[in-house]
Amino acid sequence: MIKIGLLGLGTVGSGVYSILEKHKENLKSKVGTELRIEKILVKDIDKKRDIDFDKALLTNNVEDILENPEIDLIVELIGGEEPAYQYIVQALKNGKAVVTANKLLIARYGQEIMGLAAEKGVSVSFEASVAGGIPIIRPLRESFAANKIERIYGILNGTTNYILTKMTEEGQDFQLALKEAQKLGYAESDPSSDISGTDAAYKIAILSSLAYETAIDIKDVHIEGIENIEIEDIELAKELGYLIKLLAISKFTPDGIDIRVHPAFIPEYHPLASVNDVYNAIYLYGDSVGDVMLYGQGAGQMPTASAVVADIIQASKEIYYGSPDINGHIYKNDHKVKDISQVHNSFYLRLQVKDKPGVLARIAEVLGRNQVSLASVIQKHRYAPVVPIVLVTHQVKEENLQKSIAEFKNLGEVIAINNIIRVEEL
Repeated sequence: MIKIGLLGLGTVGSGVYSILEKHKENLKSKVGTELRIEKILVKDIDKKRDIDFDKALLTNNVEDILENPEIDLIVELIGGEEPAYQYIVQALKNGKAVVTANKLLIARYGQEIMGLAAEKGVSVSFEASVAGGIPIIRPLRESFAANKIERIYGILNGTTNYILTKMTEEGQDFQLALKEAQKLGYAESDPSSDISGTDAAYKIAILSSLAYETAIDIKDVHIEGIENIEIEDIELAKELGYLIKLLAISKFTPDGIDIRVHPAFIPEYHPLASVNDVYNAIYLYGDSVGDVMLYGQGAGQMPTASAVVADIIQASKEIYYGSPDINGHIYKNDHKVKDISQVHNSFYLRLQVKDKPGVLARIAEVLGRNQVSLASVIQKHRYAPVVPIVLVTHQVKEENLQKSIAEFKNLGEVIAINNIIRVEEL
């Protein structure tokens, strides 16, 4: 028998408990022994809950779980940094395997946690930390092991993808789409981690660490959110043959790892362009397997619980048969992250300029001086004395584009720089 300590009985924790109870006999046959939840850590023992369970399982004292020698496996579903971090460290020091869905902890402390687990001869599993119910962590470590992963593109946040879908398909502005997402439970009351791109950054950092076997410091990931995306940008993207997505990008290059999260124009024909609403997708390229895309529900109670239980099954097998998957070696390399200023991209710029002769020439002069070449220029409706114009560049170095932007701000003819969005041809 494998005895499990469950830390947290919230949305995902309840889903995990329900799956373990519902499929008890099936899981027993898969593992070779019974899986039993021994104790569940909660804040409030007397709180009313929507699932049926034996209240005697509940405790508000974490030591009842972490210091219980009969418990083999800890499942951490509290989330956040503390006290989850201390609980995981204590569990590992006590020789207990750990399953977690905590992307923040794995992104920030993955190297330390995996090292401690290897030292103690136990495993740490975290499939649910990225993309909910989509299997990607174990495939990266096992199914794609024969490959050198060269690039990863991900739509990794359901909240922002839902908002951009509503803006694209229904013409809703950002604030209206956000309010609808909150009403439907797709966005938190404080959606800042999602909207700012931070949530997706944690996830692409984890995927990159696994793909390139190197520790990625979250502080090295360039992050931009979708707060500044306006309907005009959505419509112009369509006109140019693109859709706007919050894209998590990771590329292995000779100059370092190019890793970033930001809104991007992607071709409307690309498979990622059809990923809508709260769905997630990961599109990667391996040198042997070629292009692969994984698609599914990236959040929600049962998809996430499904990924957690899959890890519980695997960890339980390892415990039962005495063959833990020691993964402390996954950070064996020391690849550097490429500074965003050195990354090459095409760019979309939406400006407002004075309606007078010679303005475009002045703008072209600034761009040329900074080695930025234009692929196209679109002049929209005139609203004298202001003219909206759209510029799309060829591939240019980021620092050269930023030098041009700095000069535009001091150019009297440029009234406003409304938006700058990278163009990814994928």
